[in-house]
Amino acid sequence: MSRGVLLDTSFFLRFLNDTDPLFKNADDYFRYFLKNDFSLFISTISVAEFCVGGTADQLPLKNLKILPFNFDHARRTGQFARILFDTRKKGLIDFKERQLIPNDSKLFAQADSEAQIEYYLTTDVESIKAFNILKQSDKPLFTIIDLNHTYSEIFGILDI
Repeated sequence: MSRGVLLDTSFFLRFLNDTDPLFKNADDYFRYFLKNDFSLFISTISVAEFCVGGTADQLPLKNLKILPFNFDHARRTGQFARILFDTRKKGLIDFKERQLIPNDSKLFAQADSEAQIEYYLTTDVESIKAFNILKQSDKPLFTIIDLNHTYSEIFGILDI
C-alpha cells in the first residue's frame, strides 16, 4: 500500500494561485509527493469549501483521489469534535473566526480513519491549533504538515 496525504482547501487555494506567497511551497510539495509515489487525497468536504469561490474543474483531479465522507469518518468526527468543543468550553483555547469547528474535525477524522493517509497538509493556523489539542488527549494516526515549511525542511532533504 502506498503512502498518502490529505490536501486541505487551504493547500489548493495556494497551489492554484501562482501569485500567492506560498505557491512555490505548495507546488514543491505536490511535485515531491507525486515523484515519491504518494497518493494525493482531496476530501469531498474540501471540494465543497473550494467551490465556494472556485469550481471543481480548477482542481487537478487527474492527480487526486476523491475521499467521500463516510460512516466511519462520521463516528471519528464525533470523538474529535467532543475533545475540541470540551477544550473550548473550558476556556483553554480560542478559535478565531470559528463559531463551530466541525469541518476541521471531519477532515481530521478522514485522515485518521484511512490507513493510507500519513500526512495532512494545510496552512490553516486554526486547524493546526485544533490538531495540537487532539494530540494531547487522543493520538491521531497522521501527522500535520504546515505549508509554511518547505518540503525539504519537513522531510530532511537537501534542496539542490
